[in-house]
Amino acid sequence: MSAKKVPSGKYSPEPTSNRFTYILGGVAVVVIAVLVIGGVLLTSGGSDARNDGYGTVQNDAVQVAVEDDGAILLGRPDAATTVDLYEDPLCPYCAELEHKHSQEIAQAIDEGQLAVRYRMLAFLDRASSSGDYSTRSVAAAQCVAETGDARAFSAFHDELLSPDNQPAEGGNGDIDNAGLAQMARDAGASDEAVQCITDGARVEQAAADAEAGRQLLATTGAAGTPAVVHEGTVVDALGNENWVAEVVG
Repeated sequence: MSAKKVPSGKYSPEPTSNRFTYILGGVAVVVIAVLVIGGVLLTSGGSDARNDGYGTVQNDAVQVAVEDDGAILLGRPDAATTVDLYEDPLCPYCAELEHKHSQEIAQAIDEGQLAVRYRMLAFLDRASSSGDYSTRSVAAAQCVAETGDARAFSAFHDELLSPDNQPAEGGNGDIDNAGLAQMARDAGASDEAVQCITDGARVEQAAADAEAGRQLLATTGAAGTPAVVHEGTVVDALGNENWVAEVVG
């Protein structure tokens, strides 16, 4: 994952960050899971980026749209299959999943093998310095997606979850709207999208959409974020490094 640094948002995930973010009893509860086998974070196969060098979505046939429930669908109209990906912009393991698989996903999207419905959540707002970083990031992603520029959205989403840009949970700072807007501009987003982010135009709607997504996640059987759901089944995206290839068949 290649990242352009945003000075106000350059953080590294804390080494004690959560292994999983659990949702229990309708309330997001953060717990720390002890990793006992070799200190492995993702899988025994390591966390190197798969398909490294491909980059983000490149095919002009790929489309992006904000759906009625706030989910962001990225893919070609003829995509063979679709997965729902639940993530919080502040979740470090969401970023780790993106680092490992985002380029592999981008190629599958470009080739029409896969579409991704990004269901972006915001229950980690409380762990951000501003108190609303996740919500504002969800709103920013929607601002870019609603312009219909799939390349810009893919690049912005990549930057949002890059280790150079993602703030730390419980850190002493995060990225303000101006910083998010500049990140979007650097990703190729339109002036319209940049202004939408700067003004915080979608923040209220994004908060409602993120909460609806959180409630939906609780019905899937997934333990928390990141979560990938394919045809009603939760995919072991953290434990199975071959999950993308298996999903696209």
